[in-house]
Formats: sequence, C-alpha cells, structure tokens
Amino acid sequence: MGAGLRPARRRLFPHLSPPALSVYAAPMTSHRAMIIAVDGPAASGKGTIARALGRHFGLPHLDTGKLYRAVGLALLRAGVDPADAVAAAAAARELDAALLDDMAITDDATAAAASIVSAHPAVRAALIDRQRAFAGQAGGAVLDGRDIATVIAPHADAKLFVTASPPVRAARRHAELTGKGQSVELATILADIQARDARDSNRAAAPLVQAADAALLDTSEMSIDAAVERAVALVKAQLAAAA
Repeated sequence: MGAGLRPARRRLFPHLSPPALSVYAAPMTSHRAMIIAVDGPAASGKGTIARALGRHFGLPHLDTGKLYRAVGLALLRAGVDPADAVAAAAAARELDAALLDDMAITDDATAAAASIVSAHPAVRAALIDRQRAFAGQAGGAVLDGRDIATVIAPHADAKLFVTASPPVRAARRHAELTGKGQSVELATILADIQARDARDSNRAAAPLVQAADAALLDTSEMSIDAAVERAVALVKAQLAAAA
C-alpha cells in the first residue's frame, strides 16, 4: 500500500481540551456531557458554525470531513485511485494522524478524493468508531459532517442542518480560492459542488439527509456573524425544549 498508508503511532485526536472562548458570546457551562451535531453540504458554512458553537459552549470540535480528506490524501500520495474501495478501506483503517494537519488536506484534489472515498461503506465503517469516541468523551463535543445526526450521534442533544444554495456555496468557494491566489472558473466550482451533492445524497451508506429532529439553518443570505448567532439560538432552543 505504500508508506503513506502506514499506521501512525500518535493518537488520532491528541487535543481534546475545549478550545478558546468565542468572540460571539460568553460560554455556556453544563454539568453533563452535551453533544451538538452539525450536518450539511460542502461550503454551506457548517464548519465555521460548528467551530463557533464549540467556542461558545466550551466544547471540543471535530471536523469529521478531515478524516475522509486524510484517507483521500493518503491514496493520492500512494498513487492509488480513490475509487478503489479495498485500498480506501485499508487506508482508513491505517489512517496516519499526521495527515490531518497536512497543508494539502485543503486542496481541491483532496476534497474530490474525499467525496469519492466517503461513498465506500467500508471506509465509513472504519472511521465510525473514531467519530463516536470523540462524541462520547467526557464533557461532550461538537461534530460537523454529513451524517452526524443520523448515524454518528443520533442521540445528540442539539442537531443542526446547515445549508445554502449551490450558487452561493460556489461563490464562497471561488472567493476562498482566488483569495489564495488560485485561478479557477466559478462555473467549474459550481459543477463540482453539484457533483459532490449528488454523490453525498445518493450514496448507499449514510447519505446526506436532514435528520427529522434537526433544525434547518439556511445561510444563503446570512453574514457569518448572523449565521453563528442564529445557530447558537437554535441550539439553546433545542436544549431548553429538552430540559
């Protein structure tokens, strides 16, 4: 399988302490573990919102998409086709934690590979225990991905489904890439987002769907601050309703 697929010796989640407090609001404390699940399609703003929720509520945050990106990156580094389900499953089982901090994990090629490997049931099965372990740690956690509220933590205390229209998401991604000095056509990004949406929503294993009890947050016409403020309010409302 190549050196890129060998197991790491360090822990996959070495930093489980709560992150710094949010600039958006004072932290909320709780005497019991609290799990917040944030799902949604690519470039919807779910990662930004999940990180802000972690800071606000004093909880550690995991971007589960980075796990799939790491698997995709491992395959690309080894010269293996991400569509190879057997190789992808092996890469997931032997995941090198160092890849989570690799600069290339944010590349478009890595994102495309992640979208492909995430459709393999064996890959999802190999990573599910890691995600559930993070969610189940003492004190709670915030996780964002595509199947958190439906598969990883269906018992989560609060659930959000964050979305935005494909053109808005494509424009956000285009601005991000051009800000990094990359030249890419907006139409190309939109086509890629639509293709990823189709793969994520139509895959047999853990498709992207809004959980029945998840609150919908459409960020299409929202600023970052407004979206975070609304997310905090939605979480607090769910917690209050369950109290």
